Amino acid sequence: MRILASLAATLFVWSAPLSAQSGDSPLELLDSGMQIYGWEGVGRVDFGRTGFCTGALISETLVLTAAHCLFDRQTGARFRDQDITFRAGYRNGRAVADGRVLRSAIHPAYDRAGGVSAQNIAHDLALLELTHPMRGMGVVAFGVHSQPRAGERIGVVSYGRDRSETPALQEACDVLGQERDGILVMSCSVDYGSSGAPVFTLADGQARIVSVVSAKGDATVDGRAVEVSFGVTLGARLDVLRAALAEGDRRFIRAPDANTNAPREMSSGGGARFLRP
Repeated sequence: MRILASLAATLFVWSAPLSAQSGDSPLELLDSGMQIYGWEGVGRVDFGRTGFCTGALISETLVLTAAHCLFDRQTGARFRDQDITFRAGYRNGRAVADGRVLRSAIHPAYDRAGGVSAQNIAHDLALLELTHPMRGMGVVAFGVHSQPRAGERIGVVSYGRDRSETPALQEACDVLGQERDGILVMSCSVDYGSSGAPVFTLADGQARIVSVVSAKGDATVDGRAVEVSFGVTLGARLDVLRAALAEGDRRFIRAPDANTNAPREMSSGGGARFLRP
């Protein structure tokens, strides 16, 4: 299997036939306190006043999202960490908790200058370290798995272009295919703002993250063209990001200017601009 870039390098086409399982569930808006209960660890990641993505807590201080979210779509410039806010359980203008970002790391194999490629999707991951732990108020971090188990269905909680004020849950969608480098092709419904959204397994009453949404595109499924979403499995890729933050690796993190009290920032290299969902 391979991924081909098309439409001015902004949309992906999966070139091999894929097979769907049973029907996907519809999106359910989590617009009440009862509906969002248990999902408060998913939040909107705001970048100043310029846009947003989706992210999820994987510890009291770490938010997992997509690497391409950390770059301004118009200018390509790297957002400053101090201009990024994680808004846990954000709904109808209010968050359960807001977290400022101390520093961040993107995967070193993610290359913004490389444009749209399978290589970039395969490493489209970032970690945000918050200035203070998020505790209480129902905000609970999610566990992670390296990848979905064979035959296991998945779900996604995300924000989107027409639902920027309310997250939505798609409780059941499918992994349609998986490439050798860990890229997942999924039937899950995504839109602008869904980049970085956690992809969950929902087995045994426990939601665990197995991927994040990176991009959307087209695929042939059972002989017909359908819209699909793309993500990547975690495993060693997430370990690289954890180690970068834990060790203060200079390949990932730039020390603050000696004359300021600004938090440490990522170096400006890396990251690709997709037609991000």
